[in-house]
Amino acid sequence: MARRAGADSDTKRMSIRFADVPEAPAPALALLGSDGTVLEWGEGCRRLLGHRAEDVVGLSARRLLETPVEAVRWSPAPGAMGQLGGRHATSAVVKVRHRDGGSLRLAVEVIALTGADGESCRLVAVAEAPDGVRTAEAEAALLDRSPLAVAVWDAGTRPLWSNRTCREVVGRSGTEAPTRSTRRVVRGFDRTVVEPVIRQALTSREPVGDHVLRWVSPEHGREVVFSSCLFPLAPRGGDPLGVCTVSLITKSGQRERLALLGRAANQIGTTLDVMTTAQELADMAVPALADYVTVDLVDTVPLGGEPLKRMPEAPSGIPVFRRAGQSSIHEGVPEAAFLVGDVVYVPPGSPFLTALYGDQSYFEPTMATGPGTWLDRDPQRRLLIHNTGMHSVMMIALRARGTILGIAVFTRTDNAVPFSRDDLLLAEELCVQAALSLDNARRYTRERAAALALQRSLLPQELSGGAAADLAGRYLPSDRHEGVGGDWMDAIGLPGGRIALVIGDVIGHGINAAAAMGRMRTAVHTLAALDQHPAELLDHLDKVTAQLAERGTWSPGYSSIAGGSCVYAVYDPATRICTLARAGHPPPMLVTPDGHATVAETPVGPPVGIGAGRYESVDLELPEGSLLAFFTDGLVESRHGDIDAGLERLLTALERPPASLDDLCARVISRMTTDAPPEDDVALLVARTRAGDSGRAAARRGHRRPAA
Repeated sequence: MARRAGADSDTKRMSIRFADVPEAPAPALALLGSDGTVLEWGEGCRRLLGHRAEDVVGLSARRLLETPVEAVRWSPAPGAMGQLGGRHATSAVVKVRHRDGGSLRLAVEVIALTGADGESCRLVAVAEAPDGVRTAEAEAALLDRSPLAVAVWDAGTRPLWSNRTCREVVGRSGTEAPTRSTRRVVRGFDRTVVEPVIRQALTSREPVGDHVLRWVSPEHGREVVFSSCLFPLAPRGGDPLGVCTVSLITKSGQRERLALLGRAANQIGTTLDVMTTAQELADMAVPALADYVTVDLVDTVPLGGEPLKRMPEAPSGIPVFRRAGQSSIHEGVPEAAFLVGDVVYVPPGSPFLTALYGDQSYFEPTMATGPGTWLDRDPQRRLLIHNTGMHSVMMIALRARGTILGIAVFTRTDNAVPFSRDDLLLAEELCVQAALSLDNARRYTRERAAALALQRSLLPQELSGGAAADLAGRYLPSDRHEGVGGDWMDAIGLPGGRIALVIGDVIGHGINAAAAMGRMRTAVHTLAALDQHPAELLDHLDKVTAQLAERGTWSPGYSSIAGGSCVYAVYDPATRICTLARAGHPPPMLVTPDGHATVAETPVGPPVGIGAGRYESVDLELPEGSLLAFFTDGLVESRHGDIDAGLERLLTALERPPASLDDLCARVISRMTTDAPPEDDVALLVARTRAGDSGRAAARRGHRRPAA
């Protein structure tokens, strides 16, 4: 704002830029000192009256007045500004001289401000009141008719005055006298947000623009979002006297809600783990929506891979939930009565059960915590609510596909604004997203647990090589896909002290693959009992697998598993000959007694189950103490690495093996999965050969070979 050159240096000027007030229909503004001296002259006043700021700043406002229609008291005499029910504003209609010599009939509204040192000033709003308009109508044409919400606050951040738009928006008929707390005077505004920005304007003595404030009706939960500009009212060299806020009702809250829902779509349900999903919901809502959030799941939803045991009852209530996630704006989560993983007890008749089994969410903008409430039966929660300052709560059931999964509880402590109906709608949308992700995770966990149980029941409980070899094995399920594949391994005793070693990998993942693996393993056992040569056995296994898939042995709606890969080897300790045949499977590794590891070069045929051709075998003569390592491709193959590089790493891990085969398996798994967890199931079978009775070798030299 401009000032008149040469104005009295002792006059205290106000550092407010009224020219920055929005251009919406609003009165022209000026500031007067306690003696009626013009301290600031807004651009709106110049447009209305023609007088420039440098012409009037420092002069008495009386020099601009003609004979007033109604007297306006500019003096600071007691009672001068309290003519309307003890308010800090008064109204009048006056005639003012225009710069061109004419006169205008103006409606004037004067708002008083007094600093701690007793210094006072007047915020004056003026608007034209043409002849023929009654005085009462002219007075009402001021700030009260502005679509902008205008309020004046004193230096103690207490509201002094507000216009009709502001009062109607927040449902008030007038402005109460200042008290010690803004929170008590203007219920629904968050003092932790309002007071700091007012203090910022007072301290910096510079306007603060485009500040978003929310007001929520304590009674009805209705929410209004203001975009506000704050203008400090502070004399130079003196204490700040107050702040004027000019606010526009906006839709920015809707944009923020849409943005939050957009983030939630990307950040809730990132994994198929119920605990992670529950924690993601809690973290997403704090502090954007609530100060403290808990996510509790019903006892039918497993928190991990194993089913839950029956939860015991306790004097404190019914064990309905387990805590799966929680988040707070406070470090250490002091609001929590239970930790993640704990059984959560709720008293009978509590709102938890109302929200869980009712038709709608439980919404209590202002919590009732006194005698006669459900907290009479839950003294622990009552104490926590009292100590942490919880005052507003929403409880929303987590439902998906007709199944109740749990409940999410949103509360506010430090944020003094109660939850609104808009907050409830937003929280419900977040819970819908989370519930769908939780249900997906629950179904995945249930199917994975079933598939793992089936797979464990089909895999051999112990591996025994008899007198032919020492054996050890490892099976490592992957967390990708359904988490369970069709990898398997086995050792089958054969007549004459021989041992059959087999490893395979069924196509696909999940419970279907586990079941197909069991069928293939059973077929191999049946064919091995016929003492077939490895190449013949794979040829028959190929035909059997193809027939089972073609006949659709699975129930309708379930796709048949077409086949898989396999290595079948027979070792005779008497001759130290190992005969191998491969069906689309990685070749085994051979480690000589001196510790040198190589790839056992064996011919490879097509995977079993597609009927694509015959198989060949190879005979390897192995010194006593040789080591054979059979494995599935999950050990050496990944999306980010070449399989040849994986084979080289495996050869290195097998070099100079320790005496204990279990230690060797542990070393191989550790070295091969150091960079990242396996992307597919891993099966590893290692065998250290023994030499048998050579006298029996001649009797088996005539063992029949497969037909050429």
